[in-house]
Amino acid sequence: MDSTQRIRAHFADSAELKLAAVDQLTPLIARAAGLMTECLLADGKLLACGNGGSAADAQHFAAEMVGRFERERPELPAIALTTDTSILTAIANDYDFSQVFAKQVRALGRAGDVLLAISTSGNSANVCAAISAALEREMRIVALTGKGGGRTGELLGPDDVHICVPHSTTTRIQEVHLLTIHCLCDAIDASLLGDES
Repeated sequence: MDSTQRIRAHFADSAELKLAAVDQLTPLIARAAGLMTECLLADGKLLACGNGGSAADAQHFAAEMVGRFERERPELPAIALTTDTSILTAIANDYDFSQVFAKQVRALGRAGDVLLAISTSGNSANVCAAISAALEREMRIVALTGKGGGRTGELLGPDDVHICVPHSTTTRIQEVHLLTIHCLCDAIDASLLGDES
């Protein structure tokens, strides 16, 4: 297979997964957006975490909230727990890498806040520890996973939202996670600013 065929196959696989998953994921994404909107209207904040590509997704989400998505609006409080290298390296060095997000959640999270926990496998130790810390703080969790949801799925309670992409390939899962983040941003803006076609 030459490079153009491989590229076409990636486009086709990505599109097919998104269309196959839309009915399953849409109500979960809508519920997650509602949870986040309620949090923001109650003067809460959104914390986000993940590793690697999921760290980039956490930062992307926070940037869309604090800056803007597609419409001008007041800034919304969101923090990516993946960005402060002094905090990350101090915790990893002095404690353990599995605690780099959990300690930040305990420091910054309050009851009513929402944690966006992103892990393609659902098994990232530091993301799972962050979920446990968020539950201790009486926060709500929106989890983006794939591959069946792993340990993350076992930690979540009935008031949390688990958006598990029905696929086993990291690349495809991350592509749906990015689309999900854009859907969340759009739904939050529509709730706060009114629907706009």
